Amino acid sequence: MNRAYFVHTMRANAVRLLVVAAALMVWGGLLPVIYDAFGAQFEALLESGIIPEQFTRFGGGDVFSLAGSVALGFIHPFTLALVLVFAVGYASTAIAGERQRGTLEVLLARPIPRRVVYGTAAVAVSVFIAVCVAALTTGALLGATITGRVAELGPGNLPIVWLNATLLFGAFAAISLAASASFDRLTPAVGVSLAFVLVSYVIDVLGDLWPDAAWLQPYSLFHYLDPRADLAGLPAWGDFALLAAVIVAAVAYALVVFPRRDLAAPS
Repeated sequence: MNRAYFVHTMRANAVRLLVVAAALMVWGGLLPVIYDAFGAQFEALLESGIIPEQFTRFGGGDVFSLAGSVALGFIHPFTLALVLVFAVGYASTAIAGERQRGTLEVLLARPIPRRVVYGTAAVAVSVFIAVCVAALTTGALLGATITGRVAELGPGNLPIVWLNATLLFGAFAAISLAASASFDRLTPAVGVSLAFVLVSYVIDVLGDLWPDAAWLQPYSLFHYLDPRADLAGLPAWGDFALLAAVIVAAVAYALVVFPRRDLAAPS
């Protein structure tokens, strides 16, 4: 890792990170408060049978329990959109963006080895994601504290939820960074990265809503994030290992491909 490049990256993204982390903290705290205010009504609605069973859960989250509400905060599209600012937005442009602007050659001419450039971007995006997920987790704890339901939430298991979500979004970031190292332009790098995330998300949601499509869920990385089980102290460590394996594979790919690429003059 190059210290000067890392410091520059952190400084350039400091305001963006602060805004995203603050939004995630507020969002994370909002759902426990909503459950505390309307949980009884939600449960009565569930028991009435008006809502079909498959519509009572969303990626392992729901609004019918505190743990379900917190879990919903981790897999909600709003959370996804915010974290993807870094997991896809920064990661997919970290190298391809420099290449498109014609500044990558200047950076490499310092000289900084290509693997160091990649490694610095990888460390930076890891920090971004870890901070964002920590803000969301902290928000959930604050929401439970405000409503007096900390004991019910099981705060001792929140670090497990944090690790699970960090590995998930870290996997997406690693794939995005690998795409960034593979292309000379932003469009294909961002397109491939975003398409992978969206297809993965749709597959997981489809499997939840349509039982006949449940067999597709193991092909989605979102299937390996289970905040509710993590909060119950029953994490599936195999899921953690699979997400870590995806990260390792994406990093290995980028470390092999990026140094061997020809970087033609910008057109």
